[in-house]
Amino acid sequence: MPKNRLPKPSAMIVAPQPEAAEAGASILAAGGNAIDALLACALTQGVVDPMMSGIGGLGILQLHDPATGRTTVLDGLSTCPGACTPTMWETAFQRECADGYGFILADRANEVGHRAVTTPGILRLFAEAHARFGRLPWADLFAPAIGFAEEGWIIRPHVHTMFTANEAAYGRLDYVRKLAFTAEGAALYCRPDGTPKRPGDPVRNPALARTLAGIAADGVESFYTGALSRLILDDMAANGGLLSAADLAGFRVTEAAPLVVRYRGYDISLPPPPAGGIVVAEMLHILERFDLVAMGHNSAPFIRTLSAAMRIALKDREDHIGDPATQPPPLDRLLSDAYADDCAARIRDGLVEAPARVTATAKDTTTISCVDGSGLVASLTHTLGVPSGVIPPGTGFMLNGAMNWYDPRPGRAGSIAPGKKRFSSMTPTIVFQDGKPVMTLGAPGGAWIGIAILQVLVNVLDFGMGMQEAVQAPRFAATGPAIDIGNRIPRAVERDLVAAGETVRRNAHSYPFAAPHGISLWDSVLAGGADPQRDGLAIGVP
Repeated sequence: MPKNRLPKPSAMIVAPQPEAAEAGASILAAGGNAIDALLACALTQGVVDPMMSGIGGLGILQLHDPATGRTTVLDGLSTCPGACTPTMWETAFQRECADGYGFILADRANEVGHRAVTTPGILRLFAEAHARFGRLPWADLFAPAIGFAEEGWIIRPHVHTMFTANEAAYGRLDYVRKLAFTAEGAALYCRPDGTPKRPGDPVRNPALARTLAGIAADGVESFYTGALSRLILDDMAANGGLLSAADLAGFRVTEAAPLVVRYRGYDISLPPPPAGGIVVAEMLHILERFDLVAMGHNSAPFIRTLSAAMRIALKDREDHIGDPATQPPPLDRLLSDAYADDCAARIRDGLVEAPARVTATAKDTTTISCVDGSGLVASLTHTLGVPSGVIPPGTGFMLNGAMNWYDPRPGRAGSIAPGKKRFSSMTPTIVFQDGKPVMTLGAPGGAWIGIAILQVLVNVLDFGMGMQEAVQAPRFAATGPAIDIGNRIPRAVERDLVAAGETVRRNAHSYPFAAPHGISLWDSVLAGGADPQRDGLAIGVP
């Protein structure tokens, strides 16, 4: 084999959008660190993947600072506006969405329009991360995103997939209703005949370029208390929105120590509730009691064992995990050795109860992982929730629709309450060996996020796969009574699962069930992995 003559990268970024990964890599090449690159990448994602993320959204960041040896989690998840009440939609409630992604109201007020908007937290998170860990000037990080907004970008396959998503089977509105909710959205993202733009069609968004330039010059206070906030609030007031000046001005990022679980001699660092790390932590703690390698990768026994762990962890999350500020999670019990032993025994005896349905964050999410030459490691997952369709006039960006995540029925872990956060499946992850980071990854994909991250971790830590092999290996999911399998899992394995008493549903897609992206750092050699489903890309910088 010819020798690989490419220079070994000293820094790397991976993201589901080539344009965004390119933006982050340009910042690394210009002397920025991992936080600088991650923020430039994230801002660009909001331009070129506008239903997945944006400055009207929310997210979770985990980072490891080699200068201090400290690992921390910054929580920019949104909150219910102060005008919300627990019973405000109780009589309008019809049912849960068929796939567990949200709740259906008679008038769809929680899914599309101004009442669907929660208090956006992502820009506060960006500012906090930059102030504490960034290297380049704040304004420099906006240049790539402003460039794509001004000069334009082209619709790529996965963007078109989301633009044309038919959500009727799940009880949600089709995406074209949200794209065209405002005249500005229709002009940006639809053709003259009202259909969504297609792969290769250009998008230019000069209004968003101006908005980003204003935030670059004036800082995030423009969004939360300044001129931009007034544009948002005027639009809310004119259209019956819930969001208020007090909500925007009062939003604060929270910081927490990561949730760490030991697995096969590695320390897996995960974001604690209300983020989704508890699901991954519980599954790993249970699965350490099994010899997965002896079962064979993606064999029927392997799939049944992991599926049982998924069902246990997801049911526990439904039963016990909400906003820790109002419902302290029983982490000590869920992660105890005694509980893991009991769960493992139930799996061996075939006594695991499947959750009827798992309610989770929407699939409209994206992720970034980045490592720089100093060893700073950062992983971000962020989202618009279910996009609201609301573009405040003249701003060019869409606001989140995360009120769809909240249960309209009072008295439940995910019920509505002013200032409340909702559990999010987002799980940016860092893996340590002997105190040093050896891997970082994240994924978009709602309830599938945790189970995709689990499978990548098992693929690498149990089976020794490289990062690209690990993220593109065939996956499966058990978020309810059935086991869903990707179309690349052999039919013989499917027959074995059915013979063992499992209900199996074959997915038509080659890369379903979330879209993990990550970077490994074994022996200080960086290697990236981008899930092919999202057109993603890992870029190394010498």
